[in-house]
Order: sequence, then structure tokens, then C-alpha cells
Amino acid sequence: MDDITHSTKRLNGSIHLPALVIVEPLVLSRTCIVDILRRELAEFDILDMATVQGLDSVSSQDVRLVVLSIADKPVDDPSVENDLAVIAECCPNASIAILSNRDDESTALAALQRGVRGFLPTSLPIEVAVAGLRLVLVGGVYRPLPVVGWSKMAGIESPDTRGLASAYPTNAGARAAADKDIPDLTRREQQVLAELELGLPNKLIAARLGLSENTVKMHIQHIMRKCAAHNRTEAVLRWRDRLSGHHRDIDTGATSISDG
Repeated sequence: MDDITHSTKRLNGSIHLPALVIVEPLVLSRTCIVDILRRELAEFDILDMATVQGLDSVSSQDVRLVVLSIADKPVDDPSVENDLAVIAECCPNASIAILSNRDDESTALAALQRGVRGFLPTSLPIEVAVAGLRLVLVGGVYRPLPVVGWSKMAGIESPDTRGLASAYPTNAGARAAADKDIPDLTRREQQVLAELELGLPNKLIAARLGLSENTVKMHIQHIMRKCAAHNRTEAVLRWRDRLSGHHRDIDTGATSISDG
């Protein structure tokens, strides 16, 4: 337990919250991340440690997500693959997210191919990173790079450009293609839904689309009603299923992405 520096408990401390674990060797970075997540994800017990070896001490807890920082290492680095194996062994029911200094397509794909459900470049704005973690926590997959399905619908190659411009594409062709697959949504609702799919909070969606936050909230309510979703995250997952032609039951009690 020496490697764990914090544990929050619900109410009188007799009932443990579900846990989210941050694995980051740099003390300053780890402290900053934990401080933010304690405020943004208060419904979780935020645990932090320097290495995955500390996971032995939390194997009896309800660990929902492990965020592994890999710095500049490629995902196929032996040390990273070993860490992923340790996480899978110690926390078999937890999802895994990777925090990386890289933001290229090949690194994101390598992570997803290894079962990682969240890929978070350190270039992300903090509010987007938190929204991405929320999406992973309710069963989604988050990567701030072009989604393969969008690229195929738009008839374009997946770009290898870096930075936030490529992380948040607003391709009119992709949206038009999506319109055909979801005819019951208006074009503006499609635009809002595309931003929700990227995990963006209402404030950023409003700024990107030139709308007020109240208007964004109104569109989200309409989207959830039309998608028969109980929250915004469920709407995103149902939308993805509809585009891919798959239909699966979604836990309607899932925690939703923050309204921002």
C-alpha cells in the first residue's frame, strides 16, 4: 500500500467507491492528474502509484479503469507490453487507458489492437481528456484521432498529421454521409452528435459550432430522445452501433459524460 498515496471513501468510510488507478512514475505529473480527477470524477476512488507493481495491493477493490502513462515509449515497447499484461492480470475487470506523449495514428492503433480502450495524448485539453475517460468508464472507446468509420464514409485516407487539428476533424462529407444513415436527425443535430462522439463538453461544442450552450443542450435532448438514449454517452454508443450496422443492449444506468 506504500505506493498508493490517496484513497477516497463514500460517506462514513464504510463503503468504498469504485476505483480509478493512475500509474505515472513522475511525482509532479501524477499529483497534478490526481488533483484534477478528484475534482472531476468524485464518484470514483482515485488511486495513484508509480509502477504497475503496486496493483497487487488493489486487486481486491472494484477497479474500473487503469490509466497507464507510457511517456515517449511506443506501445510495442517490451516494458509497455509487460505493464499491460500486469494490469490485465491484477485487474481483469478494469478497462485500460494509455497516456502518451505521442499523438500519431500508428501509436493509437497499436494501443487499440492490444485491447486498450482509451488513448490520451498529453496534447489534449484537460476537459477533453476527462470526457474521454468518462466515455471509457461507461464502456466506450476513446481516441482523439480520426475514427476509421468516419474516414471510410467520407472516402478519405486516415491522415497522419499531428496535433489538435487532426484530433478534432469537422469533415462536411463525413457528416453528410452520416445524415443518410440517420435520417431522423436534423443536420444540426448530426453536427452536435459528431462533437459528442469526440467526447467534447457543451462549452467546447457551443464554441466550435457557433451556438449558445443552451442551444447545444436543447439539441442534445432531442438527440437522446430520437436515439432512445437515457444520457449523452448512451446516445453516442447507439449512434455508433447504427452506423456500423450492429445493435447491442446498452446499460441505461451508465454514468453520462458531463454536460460541461
